[in-house]
Amino acid sequence: MAFVDTLLTDTDAQIVMVDRHHRRGGHWNEAYPFVRVHQPAAAYGVNSLELGHGKKDTVGLNAGMYSLSSGAELLAYFDQVMQQRFLPSGRVRFLPMSQVVGAYEVESLLTGARQAVTVRRKVVDGTHSRMQVPSTTPPRYAVASAVRCVPLNELAKLSRPQAGYVVVGAGKTGMDACLWLLEQGVNPDQIQWVMPRDPWVLDRANVQSGDEFFMNTWGTMARQLESVVAAESVQDLMLRLEAAGEWMRIDPGVIPTAYHGALLSKPELAQLRRIHGIVRLGHVKSIDGSQIHLEHGSIPLPSDTLVVDCSAVGIPSVETVPVWSGDRITPQWLRSFGTVFSAALIAHVEATMGDDAEKNALCTPMVPPTLATDWLRMLEVSMKNQQRWSKHPQLQQWLGVWAAEGTSAARRPQRSIFYRLFVP
Repeated sequence: MAFVDTLLTDTDAQIVMVDRHHRRGGHWNEAYPFVRVHQPAAAYGVNSLELGHGKKDTVGLNAGMYSLSSGAELLAYFDQVMQQRFLPSGRVRFLPMSQVVGAYEVESLLTGARQAVTVRRKVVDGTHSRMQVPSTTPPRYAVASAVRCVPLNELAKLSRPQAGYVVVGAGKTGMDACLWLLEQGVNPDQIQWVMPRDPWVLDRANVQSGDEFFMNTWGTMARQLESVVAAESVQDLMLRLEAAGEWMRIDPGVIPTAYHGALLSKPELAQLRRIHGIVRLGHVKSIDGSQIHLEHGSIPLPSDTLVVDCSAVGIPSVETVPVWSGDRITPQWLRSFGTVFSAALIAHVEATMGDDAEKNALCTPMVPPTLATDWLRMLEVSMKNQQRWSKHPQLQQWLGVWAAEGTSAARRPQRSIFYRLFVP
């Protein structure tokens, strides 16, 4: 939708959008009911309409920082973009509950009927990231029929107390499951958290938008680069980033090896540190009626314990492909975690430049991270892309609009993203 939004502004193109879901919003349709984006809302909206209205949270674990849109708010927002901008333009045709088959045919998932689509310019493949969510991704481990193992979507449907909870997975989904249980008053001693690899997390206070956070955000960029220059080894770099207030870890006694870019507030981190039943025996291999078997050992599974599966990869580390290849455009990250920014920039480059070689030279995509060392790789790609953009006057002007003082509310969402040019 970020790609289409920019294309509507920059061109007179006719666009057909094909979606397997019954409504816009992508994977947010399958997300758990208490999900929230873990970055400020403004960084996740399309260019034409602000998401979050610049509001700050005044209560809760995110108090003092810009609001985090809920899944319901995101679905309503994307529906508003579709209903009030895309469809009224007369240039967008939306085909829900459909899939692309063959070359240029679209098949209804309800009727099986097929219709041909005439592609005069390009096919845009928005499926490259292979996004996974627990509700649609079965566990990668065997589960005995007697074991109660559910995705975290089911937590909000529980109607009686459980003897205990085992949360499988240490990504942002696992963190959300633990935080939600604690918020509901579950005793932290009733929670076991299977953490195959400890993750580094980022402090959300460092990625806030708005003028009052301007110096802090630029300070983040400076602190990161200073840490890189001074580091004598990869581990030394990570510890320097932590000392500089950029990175955080759940257990101060364990040096993490995983990195997926999860954002936490310091109060959220403090809550997670209340959980002492952390299991570090690798990935779950199988669960039977009385034990959880992991790569490096087994632990007992007490009766009436609910296993909460949060092991879906989220955004897998899928290898990159050229953004432009023949009649196909494949949006990918051009900046660390910059999903909507990257899609919008790719659409602008498509609209204003004609040579695919030149476009690909400006837009090097990056593989999403898994290991802590991936941070360096992503930093390199982000900085090299920015260097190329700085040498292109027209593109630099487009980027500068979002950072300029006095931009309209509709365009202000991109300001925080612009400030994060070097922030992986």
